[in-house]
Amino acid sequence: MRQLVSSGSPYEPQIGFSRAVRVGSVVAVAGTAPVAPGGGVAAPGDLHGQTLRCLQIIEAALAEAGVPLANVIRTRVMLTDVSRWQEAARAHGEVFGAIRPASTFVEVKGLIDPGWLVEIEADAVVEAGAAA
Repeated sequence: MRQLVSSGSPYEPQIGFSRAVRVGSVVAVAGTAPVAPGGGVAAPGDLHGQTLRCLQIIEAALAEAGVPLANVIRTRVMLTDVSRWQEAARAHGEVFGAIRPASTFVEVKGLIDPGWLVEIEADAVVEAGAAA
């Protein structure tokens, strides 16, 4: 079984990717940027707010794939300014403090939109015995 999940991002058809892909018990969530619900950049200049927005989008994609946020096993947080990592870490901890997935924070030269300060990927698994 291969399930594709879209978030409605205009980049998905242009680039040729899905927000998330579920194959069997594994769900991979693509790099997720802080896109506001109506388009544009969510929380301009606010790294904490942008990180929370990315995680909201990830949570919605996982829910559509039938997987709760608690099943996330890995995140990758890409920052345009790693000196501000604690702002992103605070948001990550607010969401994943009890879940504690493996996580990596890295600095990147830039993201597609210069207003994006962060982009996040996530991997999750379906619990044993859950319906596929």
